[in-house]
Amino acid sequence: MREIEYREAIREAVTEEMDRDREVFLIGEDIGVYQGAFKVYKGLLDKYGPGRVINTPISETAIIGAAIGAALTGYRPIAEIMFIDFAALAMDQIANQAAKIHFMSGGSIDVPLVIRTQGGVGKGLSAQHSQSLESWFYHIPGLKVAMPSTAYDAKGLLKTAVRDNGPVIFIEHKMIYPVKGPVPEKEYTIPFGKADIKRRGRDITILAYANMVLKSLEAAEEMEREGVDCEIIDPRTLVPLDIDAIIDSVKKTGRLLIVSEACRRGSVASDISARVTEKAFEYLKAPVKIVAGLNTPIAYNLALEQASIPQKADILEAVKSIIKK
Repeated sequence: MREIEYREAIREAVTEEMDRDREVFLIGEDIGVYQGAFKVYKGLLDKYGPGRVINTPISETAIIGAAIGAALTGYRPIAEIMFIDFAALAMDQIANQAAKIHFMSGGSIDVPLVIRTQGGVGKGLSAQHSQSLESWFYHIPGLKVAMPSTAYDAKGLLKTAVRDNGPVIFIEHKMIYPVKGPVPEKEYTIPFGKADIKRRGRDITILAYANMVLKSLEAAEEMEREGVDCEIIDPRTLVPLDIDAIIDSVKKTGRLLIVSEACRRGSVASDISARVTEKAFEYLKAPVKIVAGLNTPIAYNLALEQASIPQKADILEAVKSIIKK
């Protein structure tokens, strides 16, 4: 199978959906001539024109407000927020409008909106361009949240998101854009709420998402040389969450390590830990452990930046501590 970059897989998904449905369009800042901050939209302005690749002023409020309005009239906008940090400027539209209109209309009005954004550290972009804020959206009923870790997942999940009749927050990690992976040329979609077992194992379950999946896979390879067999579960979507797949894995291994780049306090990882403990306590051979980002703003200094989030060494240390119990 051919291998393409994560960003190319996203571009293919966008292109295929825009070709399939003329109601799909793009809206955001620097997505036209500049082709997006991470060059995801390369060539799309030339192909579809400014009527479907709408370059906006620097106003997240305007981008999301316009996209919601368009969605209410039957269009299927893909709105880009360049950095997830900037979502704060549009949280009223996202949390109080997009997430609630379907419910408040008694199910009579849909909001088929995809908000593409990216988060995480890795490029020394400092505190206002490096956050992992998925827990904000995870907390809001009415939103779906996807966080693909591979090119294959990115394409399949994005196509599903575009076809969904409700608002989807589609979060990509800035460090995965150039990473290549196998992606079939034939049409495919990936259902929401279906976790993927990235690596099968018997001794411990590692639950990770986004860039932490890649770091966990590296750690698992090293642990295998020490005789420890790690199973790695990637939920792919946080909302809906495939809690059954996580529980099934924990029942098999008896141990769970959750790895998340986001800071620990009030995190998705903390919620999943609580849910697993409630549902599978009797299967656990050791307490659930979380390796997460520090409760601190992200520093500009590259060494301090990396010190604020989990690294392979942190995952290895956590696995070893759990296995000993």
